[in-house]
Amino acid sequence: MWELVQEFARFLRREKKWWLLPLVAVLLLLGAIIVVSSSAAVSSFLYPFL
Repeated sequence: MWELVQEFARFLRREKKWWLLPLVAVLLLLGAIIVVSSSAAVSSFLYPFL
């Protein structure tokens, strides 16, 4: 797993595509929110906000 992160960092450095970093971070955050909110225990707390 860490090899993938290191390779991605090397790619960003080599190709100077630093704008991809916030995009990937937001996508990972949204994925984590979807996974966490799919459980019944958390969904009851998120119901008032939806």
